[in-house]
Amino acid sequence: MNKTIRQPKRKKMIQINILFSMLLSLIISVSLNNLLIYFVYQAGTGMDWLKKAFPYFITPFFLLVFTITFLGLTRRIVKDLMTLERGLQMITEGDLNHRVPVHRQDELGRVAYNINQMTERLQLQIAKERENERSKMELITGISHDLRTPLTSIIGYIELLRTKSFQDQEEYTRFVQNTYNKSIHLKKLLDDLFEYTRLNSIDTRQNVHRIDLFQLLKQLLFEFEPIAHDNAIHIIKDIGSSPVLIYVDSDKIARAIDNLLMNALKYSVKPGAIHVRMITDPKQAAIEVENRGIPLTREQQEQLFERFYKVDHSRSSEGIQTGAGLGLSIARNIAERHGGTLTLDHVNDVFTFRLTIPIKDCDALLESEMQNL
Repeated sequence: MNKTIRQPKRKKMIQINILFSMLLSLIISVSLNNLLIYFVYQAGTGMDWLKKAFPYFITPFFLLVFTITFLGLTRRIVKDLMTLERGLQMITEGDLNHRVPVHRQDELGRVAYNINQMTERLQLQIAKERENERSKMELITGISHDLRTPLTSIIGYIELLRTKSFQDQEEYTRFVQNTYNKSIHLKKLLDDLFEYTRLNSIDTRQNVHRIDLFQLLKQLLFEFEPIAHDNAIHIIKDIGSSPVLIYVDSDKIARAIDNLLMNALKYSVKPGAIHVRMITDPKQAAIEVENRGIPLTREQQEQLFERFYKVDHSRSSEGIQTGAGLGLSIARNIAERHGGTLTLDHVNDVFTFRLTIPIKDCDALLESEMQNL
């Protein structure tokens, strides 16, 4: 792609240039016409035939001089118009890398600049559409890969049960339990996929209402603690005790927080602890989830929020089903839809995910959502 051309300043108008060329051509034509008349009537004594034929000659001479002079004075405008036409022809034939030269400071220069701007936007739009198409293919590939594993296991266990390929009641119960676990895992993958596609839909609307973020976080931690205890994880809470009133979509914010907690549970060193903090100020509320785990490389850290990205399974908990790699991507998407952020501070083996939600513009957010209904 060519470099962006600077927009020409509005210095002069093409109408003035053409008017000036016409006036100058007229002056030159009249001057030459008068000079010719003087020559014929003063120097042409005794040439009566010339004086009789002269009136028929003088008008074509005037028009010829005027036309030649005018074309000469406007040849640059004509040349630039032809350059503009050739550039448009190349662009319409599909060469979106071509840019029309901008040498003028009048309307033609601004037309050339606007054509280049339009072409650049069209090129970016096409590149974006191609990227979206590539993302869709990656989405389909990722879905197929992640759904195939639990589905294959479910089919395998059902086949064993159907053919009664179990030795005793204990093995039968284990097959049934494994089938149930794989089914729950499959449902979790489908829920993540549905949530991700719903968040990326243009028509998605948020059910924004005022909640107490402190009570929401307290309830989520209450439900999370038994799961953490079963995985040898202790929850350390530093969330205060004061209400934090904020306008958000409570279901989506709960989903984002839950994703952060489950991510910390999967990749924490066990036995270990997960620190959960809530920090508020007049402008924003921030929730931090901190845990210790195996350090990541810079490349892994940069890809952590990408969809379908999963670190090496050796870091994950043996007793926790791995997801589709959408959890952090969903959480960041939810944060950004609320005008907030989700960031990671990674120092050695300490991971701190920080979810921030603005408080200052909550009323404006609520008003915007109500207008969309």
